[in-house]
Amino acid sequence: MIIGVPKEIKQSENRVALTPAGVMEFVSRGHQVYVQTNAGEGSGFPNDEYETAGAKILPTIEDVYAIAEMIIKVKEPIEKEYSLIKPNQLLFTYFHFASYEPLTKAMISSNAVCLAYETVESSDRSLPLLVPMSEVAGRMAIQQGAKYLEKPQQGRGVLLGGVPGVPPAKVLVLGGGIVGTQAAKMAAGLGAMVTILDVSLKRLRYLSDVMPANVTTMYSNEYTIRRLIKNHDLIVGAVLIPGAKAPNLITKEMLKDMRPGTVIVDVAVDQGGCIETCRPTTHDNPTFIIDDVVHYCVANMPGAVPYTSTIALTNATLPYALQLADKGWKKACSDNQELKLGLNVVNGKVVYKGVSDAFGLEYTDVSQVL
Repeated sequence: MIIGVPKEIKQSENRVALTPAGVMEFVSRGHQVYVQTNAGEGSGFPNDEYETAGAKILPTIEDVYAIAEMIIKVKEPIEKEYSLIKPNQLLFTYFHFASYEPLTKAMISSNAVCLAYETVESSDRSLPLLVPMSEVAGRMAIQQGAKYLEKPQQGRGVLLGGVPGVPPAKVLVLGGGIVGTQAAKMAAGLGAMVTILDVSLKRLRYLSDVMPANVTTMYSNEYTIRRLIKNHDLIVGAVLIPGAKAPNLITKEMLKDMRPGTVIVDVAVDQGGCIETCRPTTHDNPTFIIDDVVHYCVANMPGAVPYTSTIALTNATLPYALQLADKGWKKACSDNQELKLGLNVVNGKVVYKGVSDAFGLEYTDVSQVL
């Protein structure tokens, strides 16, 4: 198969979908890999490393899309890429369709095969291609939250871990999945007092067993959230419903209950966000303030640490990408239920229920396209 790796063109996105090590794996199996020039530069992987691994370097993004049977990316295609996508071309990337209707309709019109990292799902309901970036984002949520709690950033002026004689900050984490767990672990390690909420008692029992003493677990409901936001300094939104829009757990009206300078980091913003007032921001302009509450809503947080993120992502995606290349997408998805669940839009048909429900689009059972 011919694999194409374009340079990411979303604002402030420095990751690349494949490391030179990943390229070598494809080439060793007889596949051809074409990498756009300088695609890996932002992640610390120069062109010569890709060439040494067996890739051919192409000068433009148009060249990559024109030649490739499978495009491997990090972020969803943006508007200037829509016209480059060919019918029957396989796109393997993060899409987050349910949060953005124009992208969904553009991919339907393209007649491409869209296989989304975020809905590839294991038998235990875990999301193996979301996990590495969720781990990065969860840890970064605390790193960024701590910075924006500083007074020059218009935060409350609170040091996350406190000092002897001064209590530490209080951190509220909404959701006990991968993002929430990593956020809680990071905040606790810095000495904060952490409360983590979830609706799964099984998950809360697990977290209660593995977390340090400065982490408290609580069952999540509106009453509890309303009570806790009044005295917590940093709030991390970490709720994900696979392939569907995140629920709004904090409304605009609830902001008035927070203290001025409270910081919200909504990691779920690329799936619609779990705080009503959040909208996607960029690394260049990451925050905005509503009702004296600082909102940090960068939609590609791991893009700020691209070396770490690129290696972690390739480690996770490569085994699946190799199956797609070795077998072709139809056989690979027929043989592997995890990959099958990754199919979202195929040749103009929406084959993932969460996406069709989000926009009232006609749903086609995935078995009809395999």
